[in-house]
Amino acid sequence: MDQLVTLTAAYTWLVQAFGISLLTGVVRFVAARLITRAELRVSKTANLWDDALLVALRPPLHLGIWVVGISLAIDTMGLDAQADIFALTDEVRDVAVVWVLVWFAVRFAQGVEQNFVQDKHLHKVDATTAAAVAKLLRAAIMISGVLMLMQTFGFSISGVLALGGVGGIAIGFAARSLLANFFGALMIFLDRPFSVGDWIRSPDRSIEGTVESIGWRVTQIRTFDLRPLYVPNSVFTEVSVENPSRMANRRIYETLGVRYDDLAQMPAIVEAVKQMLLAHKDIAQDRTLMVNFVTFGASSLDFFIYSFTKTTDWSTYHHVKQDVLLRVADIVGAHGAEFAFPTQTLQLQTPQDLAQMAQRQRANPGATDV
Repeated sequence: MDQLVTLTAAYTWLVQAFGISLLTGVVRFVAARLITRAELRVSKTANLWDDALLVALRPPLHLGIWVVGISLAIDTMGLDAQADIFALTDEVRDVAVVWVLVWFAVRFAQGVEQNFVQDKHLHKVDATTAAAVAKLLRAAIMISGVLMLMQTFGFSISGVLALGGVGGIAIGFAARSLLANFFGALMIFLDRPFSVGDWIRSPDRSIEGTVESIGWRVTQIRTFDLRPLYVPNSVFTEVSVENPSRMANRRIYETLGVRYDDLAQMPAIVEAVKQMLLAHKDIAQDRTLMVNFVTFGASSLDFFIYSFTKTTDWSTYHHVKQDVLLRVADIVGAHGAEFAFPTQTLQLQTPQDLAQMAQRQRANPGATDV
């Protein structure tokens, strides 16, 4: 009996460690079941925050439970007296807990960002605003986590902040381009010249495509031949940027020419084309609409069409423009006219004309026939 008591006392640490590990596993299992049930319930609500909270909580919570359980088991086993490495159990646990908290906060910020962008109800915000706020939150979380870790290891946070203020000047000179890109990103987020998904182009640079993402250093653009283009954000503080995605309408501006023989039909053609545009269901009637005879061309009588479509979609716009031009062709044909094409008139002289020209030259040698 005494031997049993002695044996039990000798291995009490093992029993306690096993018990703590078993309890940790049970707590982890119960936590997983509770989160699963909570997810089923909150999925039926319109609140965006609780969905993001539970999705972000599951992996960090599971890891945090195991970290705390294993560290307590190590403390119970008394291994810190047998090996120096186990003497750091408390510090490692503190670091792990801070890391788990930072991981959870970052995941929560990402989840809220996605929910606000994808929400189809009143909460929906554009991707650019959500990305900007989420980036700022993640940066603040990371910095807070680093400061907490430094405090855990005994560093003075006030001293670090003071050192950062002095060293910031040197870092600013050494990373001018990086800071320029950072503040360029801030200007994009504040001024909003474009957003994610917009088609942009710059008349000053060879930049044209669809914005895929706006980072702190570069903006990623997908060109129309599907190549990725990475533009430093500082560029957008120096160049002009067009944003065709924010057009209210697209313009149809065409100059057409008919033959000189059809001058008499020109007024009727112009009026018929104008009436056609006024009755066209895809032409914006609240925008400028003009059809006028403008000039006597080198080989044609030119009139122009100036109007705007209701659509801004590139493909639909071309269908509307095609329909308008085909209707104009029908109108010109219906009035017995034809479109002109570049021509030249060659005047041939007969032998009698040549003889008369020679006779005039003999009579007046200084004269010139044109």
